[in-house]
Amino acid sequence: MLQALGGLGLFLVGMSMLTEGLRALAGERLRRLLRRSTSSPVRGAAAGAVATAMVQSSSATTVAAVGFVAAGLMNFQQSLGIIFGANIGTTLTGWMVALVGFKLDLGTALLPFIPAGALLRLFGRGRWKALGWALAGFGVLFLGIGQLKEGMEAYRGLVSPETFPADTFGGRLKLVGLGITITIVTQSSSAGVASALAALAAGAVTFPQAAALVIGMDVGTTFTAAIAALGGTTAARRTGFAHVIYNLLTGIMAFLLLYPLGWAIAALAETGTSFDPQVALVGFHSAFNALGVLLILGVTPAFARLVQRLVPGEPGFAAGRLDRQLLSDPEAAAGAAEAVVLDIMRSLSEELARKLGGDAAAREDPRLKAAVRDCRGFLAAVQPAAGSPAQTRREQLLHALDHLDRLRRRAKQTARIAALKGDPALSAQAQDMADLLQALPTSSKEQATAANALRKTLRTFREDFRKAAIGRTAAGALPPGTLTLQLDSARWLHRSAYHVWRAAAHLNGCTEENALEEDTDEID
Repeated sequence: MLQALGGLGLFLVGMSMLTEGLRALAGERLRRLLRRSTSSPVRGAAAGAVATAMVQSSSATTVAAVGFVAAGLMNFQQSLGIIFGANIGTTLTGWMVALVGFKLDLGTALLPFIPAGALLRLFGRGRWKALGWALAGFGVLFLGIGQLKEGMEAYRGLVSPETFPADTFGGRLKLVGLGITITIVTQSSSAGVASALAALAAGAVTFPQAAALVIGMDVGTTFTAAIAALGGTTAARRTGFAHVIYNLLTGIMAFLLLYPLGWAIAALAETGTSFDPQVALVGFHSAFNALGVLLILGVTPAFARLVQRLVPGEPGFAAGRLDRQLLSDPEAAAGAAEAVVLDIMRSLSEELARKLGGDAAAREDPRLKAAVRDCRGFLAAVQPAAGSPAQTRREQLLHALDHLDRLRRRAKQTARIAALKGDPALSAQAQDMADLLQALPTSSKEQATAANALRKTLRTFREDFRKAAIGRTAAGALPPGTLTLQLDSARWLHRSAYHVWRAAAHLNGCTEENALEEDTDEID
């Protein structure tokens, strides 16, 4: 028993190492593959299957899809194809175990992969480091399969099909429940399938019993999704519910298929035709997942509407997109945070444009301050690799947030804003800034350049206006109190334009020092 449990543990560790290494190797290519799959559910399912097969983790694929939805790169319906396809991709591990792990004794042969991979992990750089981790994980995985196989062989004759529930309707339901439990405990359907294959090879279970176990293991993968659906953002909850409902429906269909499958096996036995039960088991696993995807693709829009009715959208601010499960994918987390920062900029731009246009009643969105705070905290929790694009983007977004928060505080200086209407020159400059703010929410590079140009114009205007206003006060044409307020308003315009420009430039990925030079005047 200890050897079997140890083998299962090695299998889980190896799968984790292999997944982490492959995911790092796939990198941006995986994300590009998924982003290009939004044109139809069929393409999404194909991309989800390929991506999951590449990284050996349906969770990684699902998190990436949730991140795209949170970032506004695809809608929920488009992400469903990816989520469905991920179920097919996970069955590749079963094929690898059945065709290679149990047919060939590779545990000893692949032992050199472990030290070689470890050395690459320790001393390699970049992709070599990730390759080393994947190689070491590959070796540990097959070492675990060997130990699991030997551990189960020791129970040949001691554990038999009679030890498990009988092959009846009720017995099969119990086996499905057992499969669900195994997956919840191991947190890996791949490990459960490997265990079922080992038990089948040792004669501990019959083929129908193993098939019922695999159905339960497939349904058991929804446990994590179900937990995620209880909390988190709208995108995460909808994804979790979609995963649970889809897998339950697929599990019911697969359970009903056990009857014709049993008849087919009995017919084969009568004709004396032999078949490989392990290959047949993983074939059944892949077949019912593929059939489930084919059936659901035709009704994806209706399925999406059902889930959206079950999980209505949040009326809250865009910070609701900041789901903590995205932290496992720094690129997805940065994309979601960028969408929130853009929404913060959009809200601020609309508020300031209205105030500059004379709408004194324009108020700050009450959710804005919390959105800035939440986004900062979320970005602080993102841990990208040093020198990665996600690290650069994280820094840019934090810079943009800082300038937007300062701009948010300046938007509350209503006396200075109101004084802009008291002078024609100030009023004209305020209108130019209002026009700019109305176009800013799309945050194009051209608009960032326009913001910089306005900032420079206002810096010159501020000095010229200051000299002229002081001259009018000296001549007795402008009261000293009005002078102070108008000079404050001119400074307010210049400084606000500065923060708008800096936020827009950082959002557009501008990092050159000459493009983000500090203003010569004091900026708050």
